[in-house]
Amino acid sequence: MRLVIQLPALNEAESIGKVLDAIPRDIPGIDDLRVVVVDDGSTDDTGAIAREKGAHVIRHSSPKGVGAAFRTGLAESMLLNPDLIVTMDADGQFNPDHIPLLLAPIVEGECDFVSGSRFADSTLEPDMPKAKRWGNRVIAQWLSKMTGQEFHDVSCGFRAYSRKAFLRLNPQGEFTYTHEVFLALAFAGLRIREVPVEVRGVREHGTSRVAGNLPRYAYRAASIILGTYRDYQPLKFFGLIALALFVPGFLLLAFLAVHWLQTGALFPYRAVGFAGGAMLGSSLLVFLVGLMASMLTRLRTGLETALVRVGELEGNDSRNPGSKGKLRERD
Repeated sequence: MRLVIQLPALNEAESIGKVLDAIPRDIPGIDDLRVVVVDDGSTDDTGAIAREKGAHVIRHSSPKGVGAAFRTGLAESMLLNPDLIVTMDADGQFNPDHIPLLLAPIVEGECDFVSGSRFADSTLEPDMPKAKRWGNRVIAQWLSKMTGQEFHDVSCGFRAYSRKAFLRLNPQGEFTYTHEVFLALAFAGLRIREVPVEVRGVREHGTSRVAGNLPRYAYRAASIILGTYRDYQPLKFFGLIALALFVPGFLLLAFLAVHWLQTGALFPYRAVGFAGGAMLGSSLLVFLVGLMASMLTRLRTGLETALVRVGELEGNDSRNPGSKGKLRERD
């Protein structure tokens, strides 16, 4: 099996060499290991050090964000035709010795996607500011409710993907990707597991470009989460908006109807009727948008499934030279 380890990096010259040196080369079930580093517009020697360590380096001309770096790395990694992909940061917060722990459940066929969890085991919780810890808990609870599954940590970038999982991914966020990936794979019905890992809570060098500004992080993460939920569950998303318009609109019209029955006149509440009617009309329009979006989502899901199957067949063909001929004979 071929494993590609993917790392986004921005000005990590002080740590990336140590991280790459610490990556274990003898991992159970892995025959071929490659490393891809996405230099997201660094102004130091990050890219040069990564090349010296034997990594394949892709460089952005300017910083584009962790989400964009993940998307670039994913596209480059898939050109190597891997069976597994592991993502981790280049700042030294994650312990490369834990890579086999993340891979084991996938190699053994128990799940499709594994995420390192900083909070699943209370004895391994990192030392971090209370505000960040609270924010991580809130987002994990939010995504748990959205997906109907229980997650403790949905923001950790230390993850392992099976071929079935990474072929499903089409991330759109520039700022980050962690929450979008969780939702996409959960809504696709893939098997997800959290594995407790010990993570350094505070960076040894520099500051986090994702969670360095908490209000900005909260706003942009919420935008990505809501956008992903809208794209994968449009009927629920637009249905809630339609319901929020329908209920007050119905109550306003009901009030006006009772007033008319009692007095035989609409005065002085005629404006209430216009407002209620506008809300009900808007509710219907939003619900129809949800129905149309749901139809498009079903079409997209079918296309994604077809692409995944094609990707899996191509992977099998590259490992088994005779399989393509056998499929043609069977067809």
